[in-house]
Amino acid sequence: MQYEFKSKVTLWEANPKFFLATVPTKYFDEIKEVSDATRRGWGAVRVNVWIGKTGWQTSIFPNTKRTFDLPLKAAVRKAEGIVEGSEVFVQLELVDF
Repeated sequence: MQYEFKSKVTLWEANPKFFLATVPTKYFDEIKEVSDATRRGWGAVRVNVWIGKTGWQTSIFPNTKRTFDLPLKAAVRKAEGIVEGSEVFVQLELVDF
């Protein structure tokens, strides 16, 4: 399953060293349902992600707002010029299906 969306980059409240993009709420139930059998610790769902010309494999994590958070690695932020408050276009593909 693949999703495309725009997200504003924020700092994680629990640890502001981590930058996050948020998967839109409208996808939460569908992702949760199809990933029930494959979710890992903390409800993590493995994904392939592309922002700009940069692609990588990571996991998205559910949060208390009925969305999933996508952590953005420092190498990705540097390659794509992403800072807090940037709006990014995300292409996300669920893995393990």
